[in-house]
Amino acid sequence: MIGKLTGVIAEKTPPQVLIDVQGVGYELDVPMSTFFNLPGLGERTSLLTHLSIREDAHVLFGFLTAEERSTFRLLIKISGVGPKMALSLLSGLSVAELSQAVSKQEAGRLVKVPGIGKKTAERLLLELKGKLGPDLALPAAVANDAQADILQALVALGYSEKEAGAALKALPPDVGVSEGIKLAMKKLS
Repeated sequence: MIGKLTGVIAEKTPPQVLIDVQGVGYELDVPMSTFFNLPGLGERTSLLTHLSIREDAHVLFGFLTAEERSTFRLLIKISGVGPKMALSLLSGLSVAELSQAVSKQEAGRLVKVPGIGKKTAERLLLELKGKLGPDLALPAAVANDAQADILQALVALGYSEKEAGAALKALPPDVGVSEGIKLAMKKLS
């Protein structure tokens, strides 16, 4: 629904950020890795988002990289892992560290993250095995806003971020959004 926000940082209170987008303030929960890499108050930024809709709340989560957002989405698909726990994991470990822990099956690294017990860590290792790794970095190859928009459009059309990232790599770097979507869809079909 809301895939990306670009605006001015109005407030920063860990783990929340308030982004003013042309007079409308969006409150986002962000992992600490994103929080510490944000510019200062009053400066412009762009964040990729994930909207979580629950019975009692609509919560926006923000990420500086497509890699973080795709990992977050992968984590919340796991039984017993909600958005807050996924955010905690991404705050405690970088995507690369999480990927390394999964590939080496190191439950001890996950247990160090607040809120992650031994059983949850073991379930995470089991569920994430083979899903985190070099292929996860494909969407991070986004070089400009047009490519980010193309990637977002392909994901909205139902392609996985991995498929969309692979199609994006095959496009010319200076392609426009609408032309890029058409070319990418031809490659994907």
